[in-house]
Amino acid sequence: VQLVESGGGLVQPGGSLRLSCTASGFTFSSYAMSWYRQAPGKERELVATISSDGGSINYPNSVKGRFTISRDNTKSTVTLQMNSLKSEDTAVYYCKAYRFPQTNYWGQGTRVTVSS
Repeated sequence: VQLVESGGGLVQPGGSLRLSCTASGFTFSSYAMSWYRQAPGKERELVATISSDGGSINYPNSVKGRFTISRDNTKSTVTLQMNSLKSEDTAVYYCKAYRFPQTNYWGQGTRVTVSS
């Protein structure tokens, strides 16, 4: 099982980044996918979730209207489009695959730094 994130980097406040997560080794279309982030000294937090068929999406208020999660089950990928980035979005971003009741797979993370 592998989840490989990409697309992180340095961006100025107000800018955009698009993160991708490519999955292998499991039946991607059977898993809900999420993006989490962890800033230095803080707990890991959920930033977006999409159901296995893409029909249900949820965001916390902190990113709602700025971040968009999507998935392509034919390519086993999930993306996170991040717009209007703020300094507080600086973190390591992780993708996670989840299947009920308790199967979780995590990627290794990709770093996003929002700074002028």
